[in-house]
Amino acid sequence: MSEFLPKTEDEAAAIVRDHAIRGAALAIIGGNTRSGLGNAVAANATLCSRGLTGIVAYNPGEMVMTVRAGTPVAEVEAALAESGQMMAFEPMDHRPLMATEGEPTIGGVIAANVSGPRRFINGAARDSLLGVRFVNGKGEIVKAGGRVMKNVTGLDLVKLMAGSHGTLGLLTEVTFRVPPRPKTEETIVVSGLNDAEAANAMAAVMALPLDISGAAHLPLTVRWTFLDGKLPEGEATVLRIEGLAGSVSVRAEKLAAAMGRLGPVTRLAAVDSSRLWREIRDVKPYADGTMRPVWRVSVAPSIGHQLVAALRLDAGVDAYYDWQGGLVWMRMEAEPEGDLLRRYIHALGGGHATLLRATAATRATTPAFEPQPEAVALLSARVKEKFDPAGIFNPGKMA
Repeated sequence: MSEFLPKTEDEAAAIVRDHAIRGAALAIIGGNTRSGLGNAVAANATLCSRGLTGIVAYNPGEMVMTVRAGTPVAEVEAALAESGQMMAFEPMDHRPLMATEGEPTIGGVIAANVSGPRRFINGAARDSLLGVRFVNGKGEIVKAGGRVMKNVTGLDLVKLMAGSHGTLGLLTEVTFRVPPRPKTEETIVVSGLNDAEAANAMAAVMALPLDISGAAHLPLTVRWTFLDGKLPEGEATVLRIEGLAGSVSVRAEKLAAAMGRLGPVTRLAAVDSSRLWREIRDVKPYADGTMRPVWRVSVAPSIGHQLVAALRLDAGVDAYYDWQGGLVWMRMEAEPEGDLLRRYIHALGGGHATLLRATAATRATTPAFEPQPEAVALLSARVKEKFDPAGIFNPGKMA
């Protein structure tokens, strides 16, 4: 497969125009660290954003950054760290789970709408996004949004590009909010709660005025994989508090007292806390070097444990919970069981399941993304036709 690596936006636009005229499909990629995510793409050439690099504009006082899409995430994070800021959406690094190499790019993060443990309080990547530049399927350069937070021009178009997985255009530049990085953090670990008890405990504690920024439950089957097995014995329900040192200390004391009524409590200081949440974010238990199917399931927080219990009656499944129970990471022991999983999700009130990892043969028979209702599918097709009339961008990836 041939690869195009444009160094400028104009060069990228020219490549797209040529392929649109010929009706030749292009696989749109960034660092390609999420290769294998989505359905197979029917293309003989790739158009890669890795050549479009560099921070375009960054004034820490404005808490906004504009970056070319091919810029490595590590470079963005390093620049933000120097100024005590961060990406609020805490993007996952897919390489361990997907067994891929290369460098994740900021454009790839936005295109896939990647979000980590703070998602349930800070929103997804699209919620931090203020502006984009991209090349559409006609080879036209489109700009939407802007660098000033109160500028809402083109906001819907901006958010539409997040999570489009390269099917609507090649992102060339992104602008997003960068809030202050917390000065420190601490994690409270409550041991011994089963899945249902943990769901109830997390729901109760989120109602307290403690500004919890992470809430996850790690059953026995996965608990030992975190922090090299240093978490206390038993299931681990983990709750993160961040902020100024004095505030974190006071809130952690209150949280530990509240949770102590439910089970043994352990407190993790900043270094171990930070590492634990990186490992939760990057799905460390299932970064096992295999191709056993891994699902990312989003449901109501009170439903996650019910879904897992129901599935275990019919299939071999391991799971743990983030986002207060609303994000369920599942590894299937054999078949993906996509139809079964989605039937149960529908029966329990709705949600969506995305197949992140699987063999090529499995991906050929199991839709990676949640099938859309007919009306939504028709609307999506119309949007796709508007942005990419020749259908050359990542054909089949989200179909």
